[in-house]
Amino acid sequence: MAQTPAEIPAAAPAALPSPTVRITADHARRLALRAQGLLGSPDRRAGARGVLQQLGAVQLDTISVLARSHELVPYARLGAVGRRPVEQAYWGRGAAFEYWSHAACVLPIEQWPLFAFRRRAYRDANRVWGHRVSPEAYAAVVDKLRAEGPMTSTGLGGAKRTSEWWDWSDTKIAVERALAFGEVVVTERRGWKRVYDLAERAVPAELFDREPSDAECLAELVARAGAALGVATRADLLDYHRLKGAQLDAALPESGLVPVEVEGWAAPAWADPAALAAEPRGRHRTTLLSPFDSLVWDRARTERIFGMSHRLEAYTPKHKRVHGYFAMPLLTGGRLVGRVDPAREGRTLVARQVSLDAPKFVPALAEALREAADWVGCSDVRVERLADESLRPELEKLLG
Repeated sequence: MAQTPAEIPAAAPAALPSPTVRITADHARRLALRAQGLLGSPDRRAGARGVLQQLGAVQLDTISVLARSHELVPYARLGAVGRRPVEQAYWGRGAAFEYWSHAACVLPIEQWPLFAFRRRAYRDANRVWGHRVSPEAYAAVVDKLRAEGPMTSTGLGGAKRTSEWWDWSDTKIAVERALAFGEVVVTERRGWKRVYDLAERAVPAELFDREPSDAECLAELVARAGAALGVATRADLLDYHRLKGAQLDAALPESGLVPVEVEGWAAPAWADPAALAAEPRGRHRTTLLSPFDSLVWDRARTERIFGMSHRLEAYTPKHKRVHGYFAMPLLTGGRLVGRVDPAREGRTLVARQVSLDAPKFVPALAEALREAADWVGCSDVRVERLADESLRPELEKLLG
């Protein structure tokens, strides 16, 4: 998975309080599912914006197979949500902003003040990803946005010096630096290009003017990460917004999270008291998950909770892939029970490679494939390769 620009240094954990609650691994799994909006009735009235509010961060990525990952996340929870409502939830003015969290993420606009600690850190370092740019180039970008309004890096003067991905122009470096510093925000995407505007113009004044201390930012972010995870180890909490060890250890006592002991987990854990107060029950979603979905974006946590060792293989040489280019975990009954590597050919959804943990999950696989096909406007489903070919007759019968 993509990292934030700053590495997460290792740090020794602080002295830990004794757990006040002991729960089973199965209870922890259901807490995680409920916290992620995948157990219980979805709030369809709140829609994609409600999903963003609940998760606190939706990761962005350039890969588009069935759809881009940020669209797959609300789909997994709500079903056939339209693209337009998703775009409005993420980039409707005053609704959200893009920033470095778990990686490049869309964040609810209400969290703007909470990332003041990271914006200050970038400004203090006076650079972003090692790139430097002249004060004149930086001022020119900000002045042009102020005078002419929102625009892409192309409108500002061009994004690259050459065709190489990271060979950014001074204009691109300047505007991304302004984004990291908090002087500029992304207001929308056009053809997947960021549209930049001045933060003072795009962020609601009551949020733009708030500058909480680092300690206040971190305590609230850790609390929100704990709520979004349901139950979490120190490593899980660090990973959600890519915090430093010392930051987390200082924030934990002020976060309101309580220590818990989870049966079978080697590491100590924490949970939101409100989550522990109500038994996690309700309807389970049967769906395909983006590899960048926050339920599974942390490989160690996914293996600990669901027993699935899963990784994105898009950047793995083709001959070394095990499960496929964009293998999507199959979720059903609150378990991860298989993987599908999908593609689209015209109006056909193609499952290039499929594996299941057991034959009993064939109906769930067929349901997930048919729903995904309908969502992206495909009338047919074709399964190319099944790890267990004996399952094909039943699967093809169910797919009709």
